[in-house]
Amino acid sequence: MLTNRVNRTIEWGDCDPAGIVFYPRYFAFFDDATGQLFAAAGFPKYEMTQRFDIVGIPMVDTRSKFYIPSRYGDEVVIESTVTEFRRSSFDVTHRLYKGEALAVEGFETRVWVRSAPERPGGIQAQAIPEEVLGAFAG
Repeated sequence: MLTNRVNRTIEWGDCDPAGIVFYPRYFAFFDDATGQLFAAAGFPKYEMTQRFDIVGIPMVDTRSKFYIPSRYGDEVVIESTVTEFRRSSFDVTHRLYKGEALAVEGFETRVWVRSAPERPGGIQAQAIPEEVLGAFAG
């Protein structure tokens, strides 16, 4: 499976008064990393929505494990991989490293969705295209 790496510097606004990353910021980091993972596979988010006529890939489940705190100025690397594809949903695992040390793991389940024509403003799951599956497999 395709793995993408994103370098990131922890910014002042990412941190809480204790000087460590405020935990919801990790979820924002991971959301961005998922977008960059799809771009690395050849599917930048905006182009993907246009090309496949989808609304997006919303998250339906997420969790994290925290091992080592990150602080303002730290240089970190986020490694992201789709670990499983199903018909219309998929799992992404993120590993955030400080140097060689694993600091945080994040787990997402997302769904490939389009507009639901019979429900104005609604969405519905759609099968993930073979083209996308193939790009991640190779």
